[in-house]
Amino acid sequence: MIFKDKTILVTGGTGSMGKNLVHRLLAGELGTPKKVIVLSRDEAKQHDMRMSYLNRRVTTDEVIFNNFLNVLEFRIGDVRSYEDVCSAIKGADIVVNAAALKQVPTCEYFPVQAVLTNCMGAYNIVRAVEEQGYPVDTVVAISTDKACKPVNVMGMTKAVQERVFVAANILNPKTRFVCVRYGNVLASRGSVIPLFHDQIRNGGPVTITAPEMTRFLLSLDDAVDTVFAAVKEARRGETYIPRAPSATVINLGRALIGSRDISLKTVGIRPGEKMHEILISEEEMHHCVRRGGYYAIQPMLPELRQGVAPEPNALEKEYSSGDDVLDLAGTATLLEKHHLMVGDADLGERPELLR
Repeated sequence: MIFKDKTILVTGGTGSMGKNLVHRLLAGELGTPKKVIVLSRDEAKQHDMRMSYLNRRVTTDEVIFNNFLNVLEFRIGDVRSYEDVCSAIKGADIVVNAAALKQVPTCEYFPVQAVLTNCMGAYNIVRAVEEQGYPVDTVVAISTDKACKPVNVMGMTKAVQERVFVAANILNPKTRFVCVRYGNVLASRGSVIPLFHDQIRNGGPVTITAPEMTRFLLSLDDAVDTVFAAVKEARRGETYIPRAPSATVINLGRALIGSRDISLKTVGIRPGEKMHEILISEEEMHHCVRRGGYYAIQPMLPELRQGVAPEPNALEKEYSSGDDVLDLAGTATLLEKHHLMVGDADLGERPELLR
């Protein structure tokens, strides 16, 4: 019961993954925490999240007044601010850094903003532990397949975040810094599936970037499972990778459209996009091992591998979304499993779209 009586800080806890993580922490499946702290800068999202947990008979004033007395505690702040990070982290046993600028085109247009959040935000967490001596046991960084051989600003900044946290283990031996890296989270905010749903509800067309483009796909629960696995098992400096299916963008569109008379339109690759994503590179595969149902990339820094018994490499080639791609039927089955297909009930307000 790794979370029993622990204080857990989740930066960016009002995002899609953060909210699911918080929900499962509060459910106590791995022990009931003493406190779960959500640090984010959007008061509206915090208010919506707070109200989703409340009995509606409780007034808003009471909720705000009792904020610091509840197991779930909300803090307005920004990982870009060292002072905000110090204030939130000082009592934490475990930190999950889910705060990020993650939209690829946005980061291409505003690269400095991506650096401030994704890189300097990560550094502020390390700096707080190092300079203030806070007794944090574990820090988990949330990364992305775009950090592997990055070609866009979002991936580049996430790659730097990974290195910041891995290197932090050298000067902070009492705190374990680990990373998780995964692909596209199904139906997360800003992802392609909500866009396709909206386009289908409005009669199409469904816009795809390139028919042969592939992406790793996993659910929010899969993403949280990876975080839990890293907290339980990862060694200092390791990056945990889930084994995830992949699909072509065109099959995602076709599966969601089904038998409806809705067209597909190819619009071209957006700034900074790859045709295929990579979760483990050709260089990293030489120090990638199995950890139960996950891959673990061991740190390159020799200091972090001292005393660790050698393990056989788990891969003979890089781990790409272009390998073992689901066919159309498999893609539809995956979407159905996670209740992401657009049913007739979803189109109830637009009966003319039911073909």
